[in-house]
Formats: sequence, structure tokens, C-alpha cells
Amino acid sequence: MIKRFLCIGIFILLQACSGSDGTEMEMDLPPSNLNVIVDIVGQSNEKPYGDGGGRVNFMFQATNASLYKVRIEDKVEELTSNTLSHTFSKEGTHSYSIIVSAYNGGQFVSKTVNITIYVEELTGLIWSDEFNEGSLDLSKWNYETGTGINGNWGTGQLDRATDRVENVSFANGIADADGGCLVITTRKETYQDRDYTSGRINTKDKGAWGPGHRIVARVFPAGVKHQGQGFAFWMMPQEKPVTVDEIMWPQGGEVDIMEYVGSIPYHNLGTVHYAWEWQNNEYQEWNHGHLGGYYSYGTQQTPIPEEPGYGSYPPLNNDPNAGSSGFHEYGLDWYDDRIEFFVDGHVYHIHYLNDGGGFVVDGQDQKSVNQLNGRRVTVSEYSNHFDEWHPFENNMFLILSAGVGGSDHTYGGPIVPEAQFPASVYIDWVRVYRL
Repeated sequence: MIKRFLCIGIFILLQACSGSDGTEMEMDLPPSNLNVIVDIVGQSNEKPYGDGGGRVNFMFQATNASLYKVRIEDKVEELTSNTLSHTFSKEGTHSYSIIVSAYNGGQFVSKTVNITIYVEELTGLIWSDEFNEGSLDLSKWNYETGTGINGNWGTGQLDRATDRVENVSFANGIADADGGCLVITTRKETYQDRDYTSGRINTKDKGAWGPGHRIVARVFPAGVKHQGQGFAFWMMPQEKPVTVDEIMWPQGGEVDIMEYVGSIPYHNLGTVHYAWEWQNNEYQEWNHGHLGGYYSYGTQQTPIPEEPGYGSYPPLNNDPNAGSSGFHEYGLDWYDDRIEFFVDGHVYHIHYLNDGGGFVVDGQDQKSVNQLNGRRVTVSEYSNHFDEWHPFENNMFLILSAGVGGSDHTYGGPIVPEAQFPASVYIDWVRVYRL
């Protein structure tokens, strides 16, 4: 009896491994010839372990590979492409073993490469989100949904912000990214009461910073190419006077670190918004001061003219002089007496909080373009106009938001028919340092 069942089992096995005509089926070929190429950014004879940034680019090659898995710093990345960029963050010089596996079906081949990396001390890093986990960290961020102030976010926008994955999502494999990215996308679609949707998140009640900090985000506004499309990395007040339940805008202030719009594709705007008078913490349409400076991606300084105005959109794909062509680091250094705005480390706007900080004491807001270290820099003052509240001496929370449309000369201007959707913006990371 046992022999009989054994024979039946062998017969069934043979049948399973044969086609209907009795010929052997072709099985998936195993991957082979795995090769791993490692590029340590900044490596040279003088700097054998890199330039201190900790960034390493990997390329994998294997015959018959359909996907790759990379185990790096105790995490596994699964990739359908054959490249990976990774930034090591542990300060000092350290060695790592990287395991790369090439897969085809259930078959795989692996190789281990050993590298040594130097990371310069980032002694001031106190908060960050690298967006590598594939979901929003709700211990750091809040979704902000709806249509905001007066049903248009106060800027005449047409979009409704949602917490759907269609508007706020995550992606791996974005070219030149340091790992995963947060993706904020605007769409042209009928949703509830609007024809456009967007995404916005903030750190209110979870993270806020003020003087004594550097605040930076690495952003690629890839889809922002036409008038009416825009993206912002900005700050609003977390703190308020004890005498009021809520502080009014603009008495509480606003800081726009990155304001990039498709109608002005070759420039970024860094701005402070404030009030001239306390007005019993009540909104008055006239009571709004703002001082901003533009940054030219082409010249890496304040442009000529100082305020470029709408036009010259859409830029060509990969035009290096347009902000939509790739990642840039948008940030500010916030001191007790001033805020310095920069892109990729190039300071282009310095705002002094007090009268006399940048010019003579005359009781007037002022702004001019100065030559500082051979570069055109916008210098402005002042925003501490009344004793009840000095907005930029207090902590503010972070906001990442995309939008569609706007009033004339507000946000990005009215949307134009040729604007293309969906329009996605990739945020590589956000970091806060103590100065």
C-alpha cells in the first residue's frame, strides 16, 4: 500500500512539472552575476571616506534580476530600479556592511559590500523628519483639511485640502533624493464642493521653533510650472500673549521660507508678514506689512530686477535656472535680532526685527538691495512695531502646503487653462538645528 501511494505521488509530481503535451515547462531563471558599484560622494585621496555629508550612491547589476533588496543600517529597501542613494547620519567615521540581493521570483543571489563613511558633526540637529517610513509621522505632523480662511485660505485659492493618499503620499526611488520622499499633490478633480484638491500638513502643538534655530527643507517642486500652481514651506505662530485667547493675523506674524509659484518659475520668495499696529488684536485690512526678497536660481542671489513679476512659464524640463528642475535646500537662520533666508546656503534676504537694525533709526519699514561679500542681498527692517507682541521673537510651527489659484498678485495668481495636473512636489526631508 505504501509503495502504491509513493508511486502515485511521484506521478503527480512529474505531471506538475510537465506541460499538457508532456514536455518540461520553462522555469524562472535564477539571477546571477550580481555586481555592486559604490560611489561615496566627495571621496578623494585627501578624503577617502567622503566629504562629510555621509551620502553614498549605489548601482546594482545582475543577470535575470526583476527586483533588488538592500539591507542598510538595519533597514531593508526593496527596489525595482537598480540605483539607490542613501545618507548616513551617524557622526564620525564608521564602517558598515551592506547586503544587496537580486531576486527573480523566489530565487535570489546576494553580495555583501563593506564601506567606511565619514559624517561631519551636526551638533545642532534637534528635530527632523526624513520621510523614509512610508507614512506620515503623526507624532510630528497634523493633516490640515478644508478650505481655510473665508473658504479660500485667505489668498483666493480654489482648492480643498484633504488627507487622502491622492494628495499626501510617499514615494521611493525619486532621482537625487536621500531615501524616501513626502509627496504633496494638487489635482484637478471634482471633490465635495471644489474642482481642485491639495494637501497640507503642519507641526502645530507638536513642534515649534524661534530665535536660535536653523530651519531647512529639501524640496523638489516638480509639478509647479504654470500660473496658479504653487507650493510653500512656511511658519505661523504657536505662541500668543497671555491676555488673548487667540492671536490675530498678521499681528502674530508669518514667515515664508519657500514660496515657489509657477507664475515666477525662476525665483523663490522669502518673506515676513506682520502688523503695523496692535489694533486690540483685531483684523484690519490695511494693517498688514510684509517685506520679502527674491532668490534667483540662475545667479544664486537677489535678481535684477529685484521683483521679477509673473511670466516666462512654463520652464523647459530640466532647466537648471528654474526651481522646478530639481531639489534645493530652502531655509533660514533665525537670530535674536534678524532672520537670514537662504537657498542652498546662499543668503539672499536678511530681515532685521528692530528699527535701525539694517538702516538708520527713522520709524520706517525699509528695504534695499545691498552688496554683501560680492553678492546682491535684499536687506529689510522692521517688524517690532508695538509693545504688545513681537512676532519674530516667539516660536512658530511649520507648514508644508500646495495650492491652486489665487487672487491677482496673491500666492501664484489665477489658474490658467493650460496648467497640467496632477502636480506633485517632493519633500526629501525637513530639519531643525540649534544655532
